[in-house]
Amino acid sequence: MADPIIVVERLTAGFDVDGVFECAVDDVSFTIGPGETLGVVGESGSGKSVTALSLMRLLEPPGRISGGRVLFQGRDLLTIPEDDMRAVRGAGIGFVFQEPMSALNPVMSIGDHVAEALVVHGRANWRAARMRAVELLETVRVPDPARRAREYPHQLSGGLRQRAMIAIALACEPPLVIADEPTTALDVTIQAEILELLADLRMRYRMALLLITHDLGVVAEAADRVAVMHAGRIVEQGPVRQIFHAPQHRYTRGLLASIPGLADA
Repeated sequence: MADPIIVVERLTAGFDVDGVFECAVDDVSFTIGPGETLGVVGESGSGKSVTALSLMRLLEPPGRISGGRVLFQGRDLLTIPEDDMRAVRGAGIGFVFQEPMSALNPVMSIGDHVAEALVVHGRANWRAARMRAVELLETVRVPDPARRAREYPHQLSGGLRQRAMIAIALACEPPLVIADEPTTALDVTIQAEILELLADLRMRYRMALLLITHDLGVVAEAADRVAVMHAGRIVEQGPVRQIFHAPQHRYTRGLLASIPGLADA
């Protein structure tokens, strides 16, 4: 088997509240292999997004990481200097944020958002980066990409904004992409299109994908393996088929029981 793209060992993170450390992610461990999709699923507040932000060292005070290791390309991301970590963000690990409207700069064009990722990491000058941005928007199936590249976030639908976020995440062709609730607030048809797009891009770029979601239906459609989070801990993980057909933890069984029609399938 190929070496994992990322190895997370006993990650612990939380928030300092009135002088007391409130743990949000408790002793979490998992790996993701090349070309593999790991779905992390759980209810709101289970620690999924805190886990994702911790991997990128984007957890802001009063949040902090209190323990563990995140091994990526032979280095522990929790101990390397911040300048080195900036080089990892975008070029090594792409990130698709949960709400594209708040993640995108309202006074920057969509094309410049994508181009900036290339320029910051020294992949191209602005002229070449803007041309590449149009190609990337086409890759993520944005219609009329040259026109959309000149437009601003408020001019795009939710689905197109999410495609733009995916283009930014893929700009430097990172070996790992983290997608935090990429289908939230999208209607069912657009959700399916985004999941299909992510699956196609994973194959095209041979990238690993960490898919954060509260929706087991998304996991069933898009993931190879699943880690179930509850109260900050991973209570069960394994191949999707195994977890769906023979769940071992009562919380997992409860999640599965909440899916309409599954019991009758």
